[in-house]
Amino acid sequence: MNGAAFGVNLLAAAAAALLVLLAAFAVGVRTGRHRVVDVAWGAAFAAVALTGYGLSASGGYGDATRRLLVTVLVVAWGLRLAVHIGRRSRGAPEDPRYARMLARAPAGPARTRYALRKVYLLQAVLVWFVSLPVQAAAYLTASPGPLLGVGVALWCLGLFFEAVGDRQLARFKADPANRGAIMDRGLWSWTRHPNYFGDACVWWGLFLLGADSPLGWAFLPAPLLMTWLLAFGSGRPLLERRMAATRPDWAAYAARTSSFLPRPPRRG
Repeated sequence: MNGAAFGVNLLAAAAAALLVLLAAFAVGVRTGRHRVVDVAWGAAFAAVALTGYGLSASGGYGDATRRLLVTVLVVAWGLRLAVHIGRRSRGAPEDPRYARMLARAPAGPARTRYALRKVYLLQAVLVWFVSLPVQAAAYLTASPGPLLGVGVALWCLGLFFEAVGDRQLARFKADPANRGAIMDRGLWSWTRHPNYFGDACVWWGLFLLGADSPLGWAFLPAPLLMTWLLAFGSGRPLLERRMAATRPDWAAYAARTSSFLPRPPRRG
């Protein structure tokens, strides 16, 4: 890996993530709904991957196969997520997570600055950090080995859980007969969060694309952080607290269904 070139990429990737999140911030301020940041989340990862591809390819750095593959996988994942969330949130009110967060801030310009710091800039930093294995993969010179195939397979598994889980939930919610009910069918009978589990698999798969190089393991904290956020941080716990407070049948569903890793539902 060319250290100087990779250092330039780190700065460019930070700028790319920041630009996407600042654009989302402008939309959020104009519409009064900051849930737009969730659309920008996937788009920012795609922007970072494309930035890394452009810089490394133009300089002739890294293995061309790995560079192209990691870029295609990240862009496909990021744009699918952005489009899905964009469609789901069209015309919807503010996300309860952001409404509660911003309710703690003073009204007026101070609340806007609070949203910029706590929502948008924080997510820009997370995008940059979590994408470190992707950025590095574009510059690693080691020839792809067996772990690249394992990474692609894990990415495919993750995208399956994300995309199919999202589709199943959307169809369930579209049926008026299911209003107020808990989705407990399909993948949602095996894990309470197939989309979060899939997301974790995607990022572990992307990490493995560069793990054939010893240097690739230096970026292990990135998928660890993403998994922690999904399973123990801002993902599953926040959503489950809201579900437990608003859905009477949530406790029964939670008792028979795995919280994260898929497994057959408990009987009885």
